[in-house]
Amino acid sequence: MATPITLTTDGLLLNWLKNVGDSVKAGDIIAEVEADKATVEIEAPADGVLIEQKADIGEELTEGAVLGVIGAADEAAAPATQPKQEAAQDESPKSVDVERPASQPVPSTTTPEGRIKASPLARRIAEEKGVDLQYVPGSGPGGRIVKSDVEAFDPSKMPSVSSAGAAPAPTGTLERATYGKLPEGDDVEIIEISRMRRAIADGTILSKQQVPHFYLTIAIDVEPLVALRKQINAQLENEGVKVSVNDMIVKAAALALRKFPNLNSHYYGDKIVRHKSINIGIAVALPNNGLVNVVAHNADKIALSELAKTNKAMFDRAREGKIKPDDIKGATFTISNLGPYNIDHFAAIISTPEAGILAVGAAKQVPIVKDDGTLGVGTRMNVTLSVDHRVSDGAEGAQYLNELKALLENPMRLLV
Repeated sequence: MATPITLTTDGLLLNWLKNVGDSVKAGDIIAEVEADKATVEIEAPADGVLIEQKADIGEELTEGAVLGVIGAADEAAAPATQPKQEAAQDESPKSVDVERPASQPVPSTTTPEGRIKASPLARRIAEEKGVDLQYVPGSGPGGRIVKSDVEAFDPSKMPSVSSAGAAPAPTGTLERATYGKLPEGDDVEIIEISRMRRAIADGTILSKQQVPHFYLTIAIDVEPLVALRKQINAQLENEGVKVSVNDMIVKAAALALRKFPNLNSHYYGDKIVRHKSINIGIAVALPNNGLVNVVAHNADKIALSELAKTNKAMFDRAREGKIKPDDIKGATFTISNLGPYNIDHFAAIISTPEAGILAVGAAKQVPIVKDDGTLGVGTRMNVTLSVDHRVSDGAEGAQYLNELKALLENPMRLLV
């Protein structure tokens, strides 16, 4: 029986690693897709033979698209040339559409997230010509904008920024600020915005513009946590597993969410979705100065040693550009830890539609006043909770932080 290879993310098909006719086993990497913040490895969903490739390298695909088909060796595949022939026919420009008055944006086909569907080559040519793709009619499959559409489009037909009555960007897209003419000369370097940096920019702008953040900070005594971590790692030394402070924070954050499930919710305008699974997104800095959130699924239920092992594997894949789809799907709450960078305190931007994100600073020795009133030295770590005020309020956020503090200051509770 034929099994479709279905995408679980939007992205650009970078490479086929298996050809039609190749035998595959479930879990084999068969293709690579460039998502907004990472290169994602696509695995075969079943054993069999790759009998059809339904997408070409360089094609923009949306979540749910069928990338290819796996079946038995004797199963006939659909003619591989037909989609390409149709695409070739669709490459011819539609002159009537191109001549359409440009006083309003052309209703280009977009993804559910509002991204305009266009081939990579069409995007590059549009950037070179200064063409805003929202005004270009697409002649490709599903309204996708292709090379010939951009080449045939007259940029003078776009309304100027100062034109009276100029229409706004299509619903779901962000209007990006401009700052006048680009500087020129030998003392500046012009750098194109990468797909990842554009996604980070759009996501953070959307969050800061539309989500009413409030922030709560608490200091945590982490000396017991550090001591327990040392004992745990001594026990795990022969197993090749090493628990980090961040692993213990992830575990504690997840356990605290059990008591405050409202913070494990997502906001959808007129509805709030409360998730029963607690999946912690963990921000990972990438070698190229990018950022991706990998996801520790069911972090409240998994044993600390297994959590550490799974997290390390995801971190390694992220930094090597070999992320699996499940690595970045399904986060219900996020943690960003800048402690390794010697940062004492910061406030993070919520990853919509999540209700909160925890920003973790460095654990440092600081002067403290002991219970008997004398001065001493202690190890303290600041954490700041950013909360969506549409979902929760200050009292609930404060109670959550105090529960987190109690768990981290009595870390044996993480092992129960």
